[in-house]
Amino acid sequence: MEALRASYGEYSSDSDSERDPTAPCDPTQIPISLPPPPLSLLHPPNSLGAFDYSVQIDQPKRVRSFPHVEGNFALHVYIPVIVPSAQRKDISLFLKRVARLLPVLHVVDVDVPLRDLIKDDQKFDQVVLGREFHVSLGRTVPIRVHQRDSMVGMLRQRLQSHRRYCIDFTKWVVFVNDDYTRTFLSLEVTAGGLTEMKKQIEAVNDVYRLHNLPEFYKDPRPHISIAWAVGDISDSLSKVIREETKMHHTIGDLSHKRLCSCVFSGILCKIGNKTFDICKVQEE
Repeated sequence: MEALRASYGEYSSDSDSERDPTAPCDPTQIPISLPPPPLSLLHPPNSLGAFDYSVQIDQPKRVRSFPHVEGNFALHVYIPVIVPSAQRKDISLFLKRVARLLPVLHVVDVDVPLRDLIKDDQKFDQVVLGREFHVSLGRTVPIRVHQRDSMVGMLRQRLQSHRRYCIDFTKWVVFVNDDYTRTFLSLEVTAGGLTEMKKQIEAVNDVYRLHNLPEFYKDPRPHISIAWAVGDISDSLSKVIREETKMHHTIGDLSHKRLCSCVFSGILCKIGNKTFDICKVQEE
């Protein structure tokens, strides 16, 4: 079974913000202040394989993919991401159109149906886009308490400081988890920042190997997940993305266009309810 199945939808931004989305990314012009990660990252629903979901009458139910064991802690290594406010308009409009056609979509980490937020623009922006996302650099796995210090120490040693670089999210993409129990609507990094992220993922893999932990997917595709649904709805979700793109935007080569951009500001590691700074951006 393939680790991931993904299909693409393309979306070109016609944002009326001051920054041209096709212009070269200038790290000095993008907000980089990031709040601490939410407690929900202890078991992030959009880290692949972290949870199963079963349907209830009103809301899906989260279930652990690995049982709780005394002395075990969930480990997650990630880059925190916030969508700049000036770049949220087009993303918000696109998500609202998709949510009207597929009312089964929920907000990642919040478990609120997207359709319930459509009528309130301010609430939609705050709940759906005005919070922290993350790009996973490794699988979310359980570790023993005695592994915590060596894990953090080795991650810091392998990753150390990095210079500031731009992260460009250029494609809408649909991901399905390993068990085909959840589908995610995500923004993928395909150009700016991809090379740097793949190097960081390999460094995390090195540390995982030393701790006998499963490595990340062989063909990593860095992304942030924005919405999710129970089961495998990849075909219908991909179809909606394609149709909405054709209806509202010009199809073309989006390899150099950006849906949104942010600046890499560091790497965090969540172990249990504690967050550790692994890498801080090296000042120019």
